Amino acid sequence: MSCKTKSKFACEFNFDLLSISLMTLILLIVIISCDNNPKSMNNKNLISPEKPLFADDTHSYSDPDKAYTTHLDLKLKVDFESKTLNGTATYDIRAFDADVIVFDTKMLNITKVTSNIDKDIAYTIGSEDPILGSPLTIPINPETTEVTIHYSTTPESAALLWLDPEQTTDKRLPFLFTQGQAILTRTWIPCQDSPGIRITYDATLEIPDNMLAVMSASNPTERNETGIYTYKMEQPIPPYLIAMAVGDLEFGKIGDRTGVYAEPSMLDKSLFEFGDMEKMLIAAEKLYGPYLWEKYDVIVLPASFPFGGMENPRLTFATPTIIAGDKSLTALIAHELAHSWSGNLVTNATWDDFWLNEGFTVYFERRIMEALYGSDYSNMLALLGYQDLEHTVEDIGHKHGDTHLRLRLEGRDPDDGMTDIAYEKGALFLIMLENHFGRERFDQFVKDYFDKNKFQSMTTDAFIDYLNTNLLNESDEKIDIRAWIDAPGIPDDSFRPKSNKFTHVETAVAKFLNTQIAPEYDWSTHEWLHFIRQLSDELPESSMSILDKAYNFSVSGNSEIAAAWYEKSINTGYDSVNIKNIQEFLLRVGRRKFLTPLYKALIENDQKNIALAIYKKARPNYHAVSRQTLDTLLDL
Repeated sequence: MSCKTKSKFACEFNFDLLSISLMTLILLIVIISCDNNPKSMNNKNLISPEKPLFADDTHSYSDPDKAYTTHLDLKLKVDFESKTLNGTATYDIRAFDADVIVFDTKMLNITKVTSNIDKDIAYTIGSEDPILGSPLTIPINPETTEVTIHYSTTPESAALLWLDPEQTTDKRLPFLFTQGQAILTRTWIPCQDSPGIRITYDATLEIPDNMLAVMSASNPTERNETGIYTYKMEQPIPPYLIAMAVGDLEFGKIGDRTGVYAEPSMLDKSLFEFGDMEKMLIAAEKLYGPYLWEKYDVIVLPASFPFGGMENPRLTFATPTIIAGDKSLTALIAHELAHSWSGNLVTNATWDDFWLNEGFTVYFERRIMEALYGSDYSNMLALLGYQDLEHTVEDIGHKHGDTHLRLRLEGRDPDDGMTDIAYEKGALFLIMLENHFGRERFDQFVKDYFDKNKFQSMTTDAFIDYLNTNLLNESDEKIDIRAWIDAPGIPDDSFRPKSNKFTHVETAVAKFLNTQIAPEYDWSTHEWLHFIRQLSDELPESSMSILDKAYNFSVSGNSEIAAAWYEKSINTGYDSVNIKNIQEFLLRVGRRKFLTPLYKALIENDQKNIALAIYKKARPNYHAVSRQTLDTLLDL
């Protein structure tokens, strides 16, 4: 009916309704657009207004079912002279009929607690557990929406590694970096240190004005004159992913969304090494959906960093040992990038569920590498990983509970669960599902899994329910999921990778053993690693010497090859020739993946005295993560 047949009031009223409807439609379009555009996210619109379901995390004192944090405003001064951080951590909180909120702390000095309604709160700090630290209990009431914790770290705070200038690459300025996984964030920030609790954060850092500081957040790319920098992480993340590095840093751009931070002498090398990073990001998005963290940068840390990489959102922390000059070790970058979906987007709810982070990530990493470099390349990675898994199962014990995917880590340091079981057995489980359902169907399942569960945590039981509902219900054949999740060892229906390139390597090894002649090979890093692994520990020193002279293994600039060769040297007795190179490597590199096998090989070959002598010199250069493992190994 047109307005011509209606009264003036009716026409105006109808026009007003039309205007309101149009305005409502426009507003809905804007809201929907914002929800799907990560650049439009503000600090709090990804926190559900409803009470989340929290898993029971035995590695945190926090009781989030009663009161939990949603946002952190962090203000810290970095003091290299005292090797401490000083400042405040202010939290937005939500409570449900609770009269206290509990935080995890360890190796911290808490000096004062305030809230939006109290200027001085009578907090309590509980007794200290050697693994978990101490609970910080803060009284609250129904009007409490914000608490501020005034504190400082101590030189013993385990997440922090303070390096003197001579311990850095360029040896010009001191350096500081953090490592929060698994439960070390509580040693530099009082927090509810559970992977099942997600928060957004803002930060302000005051640092020496001749340095640059970066965080797992929006970052500066140049130094300023004040030494004061601000940061914002608008997507909710678990506390273990809050990270910081301060040092003599410069930034270089790779692509529209990718770049590298490094010490000046390492920047050009890093930009070359990671030149395919934007391509990796595009390949990952084609597989499993849009990247929701805006930027993906990498910082190359000093060699003391204990891991290959750490997937801190927006800013992967990486070891310089992957800078080989030929891009041969950049699968590690693909791995950390994949964590932007598996781990950072959908996070293990507890450390017993760690395989949900790492199994998906290893599988995803190899799919990225296959997309960029072909199946021959990814097959080599997969077979090396399978060898690592076999070695780990043999080392732990074929019937041991730690070879289950679902772990039972209560009363233990969750770092104990960070083995090849979570990584490689987890990836094999997903490969089994892909083989059963076909790649196209399985890819759609994984893509939907990330999308439907984004910015949430996931337990193993919840994943099994999701798997049953969204994939296994399509199968007429029963798949024994429990044989993978809650049974030891490598299941009978696992897929052993094959590599044509490695078959040629094995032929070359046999030929050398027969002829003692080392011909030239134009091989990749992965082929050389397989070559070294195929050599017997009974190989005579003369044969090791022939190989060393032909291929210069002992002075290799490739850390993976050098570490594999040094371990073989110790096991065959060739270390009597090579011990100086081994010692130099152990003094220079802090990556636990390399340190543990080498120190262990020395011990097992009756050279514990040499191992201890080297370790006493090297220990100050190692992060607490590495020190803890090696202290135990060497009975310190």
